[in-house]
Amino acid sequence: VAKMSAPTMEERKACWGARDEFWQCLDRHADDASKCEKLRLSFESRCPQQWVKYFDKRRDFLKYKRKLETEGYHPPEAAGKS
Repeated sequence: VAKMSAPTMEERKACWGARDEFWQCLDRHADDASKCEKLRLSFESRCPQQWVKYFDKRRDFLKYKRKLETEGYHPPEAAGKS
């Protein structure tokens, strides 16, 4: 059952802690989510669903940004060349 009220400070801390543990697990296992299922369930149970979606997108963005910073930008090959 989703709560509509804003999370308390304790709930936010629990959510962020669960997110950080899950992300650290993904980092350790090269993003193999199957090795981090318990932490994923903990993360999902401690955070509002919108936050989970946001944090998933945020992680993808941060990984992309880190890749750009380390490898630089390489435009994709032009599609449709013949």
